[in-house]
Amino acid sequence: MSNLALTIFGFAIIFVMTTLGSAVVFLVRGNISGKANALFLGFAAGIMIAASVWSLIIPSIEASAVYGRLNWLPSAVGIIAGGLFMVLLDHVVPHFHPGVNLEEGPHSSIGKAAKLFLAVTIHNIPEGLSVGFAFGAAALAGTPAAYLAALGLAVGIAIQNFPEGAAVSLPMYKVTGSKIKSFWYGVGSGAVEPVAALIGYFLSSRIAGMQPWLLSFAAGAMLFVVAEDLIPDANMNENTHTGTWGVIIGFVVMMVLDVALG
Repeated sequence: MSNLALTIFGFAIIFVMTTLGSAVVFLVRGNISGKANALFLGFAAGIMIAASVWSLIIPSIEASAVYGRLNWLPSAVGIIAGGLFMVLLDHVVPHFHPGVNLEEGPHSSIGKAAKLFLAVTIHNIPEGLSVGFAFGAAALAGTPAAYLAALGLAVGIAIQNFPEGAAVSLPMYKVTGSKIKSFWYGVGSGAVEPVAALIGYFLSSRIAGMQPWLLSFAAGAMLFVVAEDLIPDANMNENTHTGTWGVIIGFVVMMVLDVALG
């Protein structure tokens, strides 16, 4: 495949897998069990932690060699900036976390279904950005290894997007009572990822000096999502081992993908 084809494939697969996961609502009666939900969310958390380290933070540090002994600075600042960006979104966008039954953001009259949709959409933004930044960095490097590494990140995000899509549409069905509406809510929550990927690609490929800062920014945003949303929503207190093994399996899968392709 050409570099352009790899980039298009990487952007598309993260959306396609969310869509396929959302379609699970047509196959399952009722909601998923607490253990299955903990496994899915833990798996997604493990994928995102490993992707943050291997695909974003380590490349960010490597790209910061020009800073000499301060080569840690772009990564440190970027990670904190990514977390602050998610805090800002939490404060300006009304949303609902079903796992902990918590509403955040400004007061709004929109329904619970819309708030649940916005909650998932918010944490899909850093996933899309990370894929875009990775392919933008690959475009600057221009090497097959760089594109394979970016593809590994996209595949890893796509894998966790399947259970994530189901984790959106199934609770949404409980709220809306309509499988079709729930499916489209899941699809819509994933549609933000290729858009964010395009933005990330443009920034990373056009502003070479910002690469280490942007890569670590995406990592910080994803780590914030893991700590703020995925692990609490997995109800680890009730499903300790299930959720924990989900994190470990997801971490190993993403690590293997990155090492094998990168």
